[in-house]
Amino acid sequence: MSAGPLIVEIICTCLLAAYLLNRYGDLKKQHILVTACCFISWYFSLMIIFIIPLDVSLTFYRQCVYDRSPQSSTTTAASTTVGNGSDYDNVSTPSLTSHAGQQAESSTFSEEDLYTACGQPASYVPDQVLPILWRIIYWTSQVLTWLIMPMMQSYAKTGDFTVLGKIKSALIENAIFYGTYLLIFGICLIYVAVHVSIDGEKLKIIGVTASNTWGLFVLVLMLGYGLVDVPRSLWNKSKRGYMLSNTYFKIAKLSTEKTEAEEALEDVLEETRRAAEKIRYNHPLRKHMDTILTKCPESTRQSVRGKHDDFEDFNQPADLLSEGTLVKLHKKVIRRSQIHKRTSIQWSNLLNMALEWEDIDVNMQSTDRRYRHSDPAAGTFYFQWIRNIYTPTVEWYWKCQVRPYVFMVGAGVLTIVSFMVVWSECLFFIKDPVLSLFAIFINLARENYDYVYIELASVLTIAYLCFCAYFSVFKIRILNLYYIAPHHQTNEHSLIFIGMMLCRLTPPMCLNFLGLIHLDSHITQDRKFQETSYTKIMGHMDVISIISNGFNIYFPILIVLLCICTYFSLGSRVLSALGFQQFIGDDDMTQELIDEGKELVAREKRKIERKVDAEARKKTWTERFGESSANKDKPLASDRRERYTVPRSPDEDDRSELLRTVEPIDYREDLEDGLFASPHNRTDNSGYQSRASRPSTARPAGGPSTGRLAGRAPKGIFDDV
Repeated sequence: MSAGPLIVEIICTCLLAAYLLNRYGDLKKQHILVTACCFISWYFSLMIIFIIPLDVSLTFYRQCVYDRSPQSSTTTAASTTVGNGSDYDNVSTPSLTSHAGQQAESSTFSEEDLYTACGQPASYVPDQVLPILWRIIYWTSQVLTWLIMPMMQSYAKTGDFTVLGKIKSALIENAIFYGTYLLIFGICLIYVAVHVSIDGEKLKIIGVTASNTWGLFVLVLMLGYGLVDVPRSLWNKSKRGYMLSNTYFKIAKLSTEKTEAEEALEDVLEETRRAAEKIRYNHPLRKHMDTILTKCPESTRQSVRGKHDDFEDFNQPADLLSEGTLVKLHKKVIRRSQIHKRTSIQWSNLLNMALEWEDIDVNMQSTDRRYRHSDPAAGTFYFQWIRNIYTPTVEWYWKCQVRPYVFMVGAGVLTIVSFMVVWSECLFFIKDPVLSLFAIFINLARENYDYVYIELASVLTIAYLCFCAYFSVFKIRILNLYYIAPHHQTNEHSLIFIGMMLCRLTPPMCLNFLGLIHLDSHITQDRKFQETSYTKIMGHMDVISIISNGFNIYFPILIVLLCICTYFSLGSRVLSALGFQQFIGDDDMTQELIDEGKELVAREKRKIERKVDAEARKKTWTERFGESSANKDKPLASDRRERYTVPRSPDEDDRSELLRTVEPIDYREDLEDGLFASPHNRTDNSGYQSRASRPSTARPAGGPSTGRLAGRAPKGIFDDV
């Protein structure tokens, strides 16, 4: 008995979730609450995937002990009563030391003999550990995915400037979402209340069943697409021509979207500039304007700041702009900035992909078998020792010779696994004979008490199901709003969406896996079979009773139909016929977009080459003449303006500001050297240097002309203000 494997799995899963969140999210810029919720949702979902195999092996061990231990008729009858009367706890575990009323042919084993015969797994933990763990994981993830994370998603994109305002807007935005689910739940509740009495336990079962119903139907859609497209995508990666054409096509489509996003962002930034010109520093809405400007690019903030350096007083009526107008403007800035960032990141990733495939195509003709990158930055690594191992020669053999065959073999293996999944999904409702391939393999391992194989096979199967489902989510790109990109480029909304989908799809997916291996008593209809701790806490692969009658028929039919449609690309062809361009090889519009994408990539390559040449020339110049001959750092005009700007009180006006900052004028100078001297008295017009070189002439203190000039200031010097 050791909890070591369980503890190791919990720690490794925690590290994996932290690594993935750090790789795809930007922890420095994200809000701490967003980071915490995303980490918990990712962590708990991954924990379900990696700990459910341990639960499966422990269930088989308990089943072995149960089958070999002597049972009394009383215990059997009580177990049958509980199994028929409760949907939550189907099996009562008998005591291992009860030896009453057995038949003659029954064998009697001691507790040590039972452990020896069944082979206690190395990952064994007490029976009460996993139910507590599953209860914490399940209800925490359900609260996050149905209550907290939708609110956080709406809260993050609202344009209000106060916490209460953001919460109010988030509640209003989620009213339709929650109202729809409450309506469905109310219908189910009324239907159940008409047929049976309802108490707290049954109400909880109805809620869990409704959540599983939603997850199973979404899972059917995702698996029907992913089980075909994942092997096909891997196979297509072995074909250079296909990948180049597909990448060119995506770049051409994204180019239009990127241009539209840039224009929309520029429009809202121009609107922000006009609003900022109306809202000066002493405007009551100035703090809200500053909040909006923090979401704008640096160039916009600099341009607005430059126009505010004169600190012009706000004397215009305040009814031109209101807080509601700024809230709408703020929301538009957030929304369009996110779209612009998404298209920019996707554009950069697609360009890198196109350049990589072009480099592979060029290096295939290389005679020295050394891989060369068109972009020198692409061949550098953070750790230099990696390049010492992964040399250009090794890189050439890997990318040009070995990797295509690896993709082909991987695609073939995944095709077989996908066929096994589809076959088992269609036939796992049949108990006798057992037709589910995964159930056959797991049963063979159970007969040999090979718990390591059971856990390994379970992990790989669940991981493949999860990968196919989530691959479909991000390949389809629901409403084209969410994306996932490495190197800290995924925004908060996409991270929250990923966490929500993980929490909603992972529990029903694991229930589906337990059905595939015949560990769900509601499918096998075997009340003497031991239940997993996961099933006891999270329920069975049931749907609400309104649609349960035909679910066993339509569930596998939907998967098969979706797989057939995906294989023949029926969805892409329908969308292309409706005007949404899709990558179809035999279409003229597709070829035009491919040619356009190729030109865009060539243009970007020229930009990269010019940049590399400029950096090379700069480096050569610096090495030849040193740093002193390079461009010296000079403050920009805006920096100099900020440096010499004098702060003032809001009570001062422009005239007093000029009077306070103007340089004093000496009115005691001679008339011939004074500011207002007559032309015939100005005997020297050679400038300030000639006047400075003249010796000063003593003047009588109190002369008439001197007193007249010093008595009053000159007139009209502020008439242009």
